[in-house]
Amino acid sequence: MFSPATSSGRAGRTAALYQQVGVETQISTASPHALTLILFDRLIGAVRQARLSLDAGQVDDKGRHIGLAVRILDEGLRSSLNMQDGGDIALNLRDLYDYAQIRLLKANLHNDSAALDEVVELITPLRDAWVAIRDNVPA
Repeated sequence: MFSPATSSGRAGRTAALYQQVGVETQISTASPHALTLILFDRLIGAVRQARLSLDAGQVDDKGRHIGLAVRILDEGLRSSLNMQDGGDIALNLRDLYDYAQIRLLKANLHNDSAALDEVVELITPLRDAWVAIRDNVPA
């Protein structure tokens, strides 16, 4: 009557749906500061997953995770920069995001785990600084 629950079965699909709804709810109610934190967290998570996939020899998964990380950099973080009023900070962040994207593409093309590690090492301090200023940012 009932089939065993597996991550690829109905239980797995249901769990993934609940997770998606949770993420969508979190995003729809988040402040701009919180949205940026979500992007940093998702970026770091995607790069770490790419590293795990690379180490496991799962090339397709590695590419998918790197693709997600590149999209977060390009469509999320870089596109949210205020280049008119952001001054040197915006310029420096844009350059850092461009460099991280280049490193991710190199990691994907050459299976370069050091490039993946470098991106995590570059973005993590930004993420941590973003968390540190949370109480000083208007909601």
